[in-house]
Amino acid sequence: MARCTAPSRGHRTASAAAACPACGGRSRGYSSYPTYTSPYSTYSGNRSSGGGSTRSRKPRWSSPSSAVYYTPAEIRTLEPVRGNIEKRAIIPDLRDVFLCHAWDDRKESAKELHDMLEQNGVSVWFSEKDVLLGSSLLREIDKGLANSRVGLVLVTPSFIERVKNEGIAEKELSALLARDLLVPIVHNTTFDRLREVSPLLGSRSGLDTNEESMFKIALKLSELVEIEETV
Repeated sequence: MARCTAPSRGHRTASAAAACPACGGRSRGYSSYPTYTSPYSTYSGNRSSGGGSTRSRKPRWSSPSSAVYYTPAEIRTLEPVRGNIEKRAIIPDLRDVFLCHAWDDRKESAKELHDMLEQNGVSVWFSEKDVLLGSSLLREIDKGLANSRVGLVLVTPSFIERVKNEGIAEKELSALLARDLLVPIVHNTTFDRLREVSPLLGSRSGLDTNEESMFKIALKLSELVEIEETV
């Protein structure tokens, strides 16, 4: 049996680990999804934006066979959302998620997330299919949430510009956030930038494509909304 060289040579670099006769051949997490490999992180090295915790845990709603891992902060963020999803599971004819996004993102990042969610069996309320042109942002968020188990807010530079130009009523946004039915997903921007234009929405933790690929985030969201049917 090959011996690990870590005690004598160390594994501080990827090349050192790869040269080890015992460890060099080990597969890394998510190798079964090569099309969507994230350029920002690997399975074992992912770090959250809050405190740098590694992704090594699973929430209670994750199946034992799942290859998706979370930071403690992500689990704390999603736990109350999951609780409300479970409560709303008894309501018939709801979509799994409502995807709120900027109009400029409908053909690109929002469509990408929509397609990944649907590929994982998630039913999505999406502007290209369900939202009338010219409707106000908040009205569509509220309408989507009423007909979905949870709302996703895709926060991009275009979304931030729309929020800044139109303005979001703090009172209305506060009511939506208080229901624990919104999950912000930051893409190509930061939570700090979001807080500059919407302190309330920016104060809510969420998921960030600067930390993980869009595909891995879609996997987490699909786990979040999956409810086992009882016979």
